[in-house]
Amino acid sequence: MTNITDVSRMSGTSRDTYTYDTFTTGLILEDLRFKSTDPAPGDRVPDFDLEFINGARLRSDNLGGKPLLLVFGSRTCPVTVSARQPLADLHHKFGDRVRFVLVNTREAHPGEHIPQPKTSSQKREHATKLAAFMGAHFEVALDDINGTFHQAMGPKPNSAYILSPDGVILFRAHWANDTASLAPALQAAVDGTQLRSGKSRRLVRPLLNAIGFLPGVVRDGGGKVERDVWRAVPPFAVLGHLSRLFFFLPTRSRGPAVAITLAIAIIAAIWA
Repeated sequence: MTNITDVSRMSGTSRDTYTYDTFTTGLILEDLRFKSTDPAPGDRVPDFDLEFINGARLRSDNLGGKPLLLVFGSRTCPVTVSARQPLADLHHKFGDRVRFVLVNTREAHPGEHIPQPKTSSQKREHATKLAAFMGAHFEVALDDINGTFHQAMGPKPNSAYILSPDGVILFRAHWANDTASLAPALQAAVDGTQLRSGKSRRLVRPLLNAIGFLPGVVRDGGGKVERDVWRAVPPFAVLGHLSRLFFFLPTRSRGPAVAITLAIAIIAAIWA
């Protein structure tokens, strides 16, 4: 399904295998930064030939006449789940001028109910379900089972790229729910104007906005998801668990609310 001619930038972020079964601390550490060798703004996107779930194809040398928002994601990635509505809002604003493409990756947090796909047919099934979840505004494409294109781009769980019609990377966001950065970048892309920066390195706010979605990912993916997070990233597990207490808030506001509450509690304890 994928044909990459420039594989020199590929990196094995999965430790032993791309299609890992258990999320580890090493993976989250690698997810938090791009390597200097990963494709960046100004670079041409690595050659690819991806199949959409409807059988059509997307090729790096034939992206169409519009800028393209390229998002990577999976159903068990809390950040991907948290990005669903913000990306829908972006599509409402830019959908007539920008092509929205979602590439289904490996599962970020495989569990009993949503395991890591091991065959092309299983990955197609996951991509089809992800498409139904994310909404019709996305064209959903399949990478191969080894994530060849994903790895060539620097395999982050939910990164986003804005590509020019001729395949040049105009903007890169670490997380696709960072729509505060993506919106002005998309506006610049459709206007043909230059951005001050072609990258967004925001980490804290996008991750906090995703924390409230972790319990839902655990519910859908299975208890193994939560156990893995407790072992790999205990602070995230604590925040996710406490976010349930803020059920009366919008889901994306629960993580920040937990963080603020804990900060106040710590300050109060210090000054007590």
